[in-house]
Amino acid sequence: MKRLNSKEDLLKLYEELKKEREKEKRYIAVCNGTGCLANHGLEVFLAFKEELEKRNLKDVGVTVRGTGCHGFCGRGPLVVIYPEKIFYQKVSPEDVPEIVEKTVINKEIIDRLLYEDPTTGEKILHEEDIPFYKKQLRLLLAANGIIDPKNIYDYISIGGYQALAKALTQMTPRAIIDEVIKSGLRGRGGAGFPTGWKWDDAAKHDAPIKYVICNADEGDPGAYMDRSLLEGNPHSVIEGMIIGAYAVGATEGYIYVRKEYPLAVENATIAIEQARELGLLGDNILGTGFSFDIKIARGGGAFVCGESSALMASIEGRVGEPRSKYIHATESGLWGRPTVLNNVETWANVPIIINKGADWYAQIGTEGSKGTKIFSLVGTVNHTGLVEVPMGITLREVIFDIGGGIPGGKKFKAVQTGGPSGGCLPASLLDLPVDFDSLDEAGSMMGSGGMIVMDEGTCMVDVARYFVKFLTEESCGKCTPCREGLRQMLDILERISKGEGTEEDIALLEELGDVVKNASLCGLGKTAPNPVLSTIRYFRDEYLEHVKDKKCRAGVCKALVVYVIDEEACTGCHVCALRCPVGAISGERKEVHRIDPEKCIKCGICKEVCKFNAVKVV
Repeated sequence: MKRLNSKEDLLKLYEELKKEREKEKRYIAVCNGTGCLANHGLEVFLAFKEELEKRNLKDVGVTVRGTGCHGFCGRGPLVVIYPEKIFYQKVSPEDVPEIVEKTVINKEIIDRLLYEDPTTGEKILHEEDIPFYKKQLRLLLAANGIIDPKNIYDYISIGGYQALAKALTQMTPRAIIDEVIKSGLRGRGGAGFPTGWKWDDAAKHDAPIKYVICNADEGDPGAYMDRSLLEGNPHSVIEGMIIGAYAVGATEGYIYVRKEYPLAVENATIAIEQARELGLLGDNILGTGFSFDIKIARGGGAFVCGESSALMASIEGRVGEPRSKYIHATESGLWGRPTVLNNVETWANVPIIINKGADWYAQIGTEGSKGTKIFSLVGTVNHTGLVEVPMGITLREVIFDIGGGIPGGKKFKAVQTGGPSGGCLPASLLDLPVDFDSLDEAGSMMGSGGMIVMDEGTCMVDVARYFVKFLTEESCGKCTPCREGLRQMLDILERISKGEGTEEDIALLEELGDVVKNASLCGLGKTAPNPVLSTIRYFRDEYLEHVKDKKCRAGVCKALVVYVIDEEACTGCHVCALRCPVGAISGERKEVHRIDPEKCIKCGICKEVCKFNAVKVV
């Protein structure tokens, strides 16, 4: 790699790479994000590479790229053929020769690999016409599907690092901070603090050493937004960090990423090395006299290390425990130096704001929440994956228009936003705008962007118990309200789940929740009661059923469930008796069967295997 010594060098390289890219008659983008890799995505990519070489198609301008996550994870491995943007899903290595022969060479469509709309039965040819993508606004994720994250030249060919060149040569640090403030960008890590004002505070403090940190310690169950962005487009994050470092006067940076994200670590490490080799990191960046470098710090997987002060303690080699924030990190953070910490998604927004301008960016979203937000849409929803939507879109649009609604004809019951510390919102709030303030008022939060959809087969008491158990285990134990309060809340929820609770327990949960929320030291404890308080607020009737009627309408809490066979519906097919692991079901073939409640272990297998809906929960 030849070092770039000026913005002119970068511009010249960009124009050369752009021309080369435009010469490509066709290129095949194969998703090599973690989800697709788990489903043989790498084998699909290698099969394309081999097939193109075998047919000498590279010589006529046909190439293949292993890209980052395309978002539509439930349909992987994904392949998109450019320039037509022909979208193939669930591709196997065995499909590759046929795709090359028919689609790449002869421009024929392979019908069986197209996405089929489950509501209309229509086969959809182009990526942007698929309902999952239609309502998205992919500012951050767009490049994930078209560049090789291990190749810095791919990023530069689509305009990468132009924002950095502009910031270093055409803007003062003060102008950059003012632009970020004007954009209205708020931190995407959970708290939603205005990014520009955080930078402003750090810039005010004179110090010989300052730090910027990227928080990629994404610990929410079911969440993988930051991981996919860092895997698929690491240079956008690095570019944002360099711009931020220049704005606040920092010379050193860290990307703190959990060890459970090996591909993110690998791609970020490669990206840093390549940027350093080209002169975009390290000493005298682009010949401007500004020097800044980035290191990777690996976390051990503690959920609490997503909290800023605990994360910094971990980088310093200490136990990942939070500290009181009467002194902000922007004044005294990592090793007592002024420090700016933002998450992956926040940093990736910075180059867009510098390139497009604050006025352009501020037009997207709502009055108090600007730009887009990436969510990992998971749970009982037809289309799972990563979605990037403008702030202010409704929950209904995300879950039903993009996510395709609830599978199996079941009813929507609730959605939890904001990870394990988020709240559970009912069907009556489906038209709630998705923005920082609206979610907060409803008893939930934006969080880092987890969105877990639940259907009518979900017990909300059990949901609250599950998340409180997770948070109890992840609490660092430093402060009493969180350490003891969560444990007591978990004990009460477990009693209620066993049918041993009382109405007084519900009131006690609310009281404990308020104490933990108001008295805990860090964000983990302050938000941990949300799953309990929100489920009591919106699903109190289920709590009352558990404590008064000793029933669990969803059939989830085993102690409150009794399985019986409806005599009128039973055909005597004998399948349930054959599958029962403890022999609790009796009856001859073609005769009504019965369940012995003394033997029944309430595993639910009989209900799952009955094709006639004869097994009931009472």
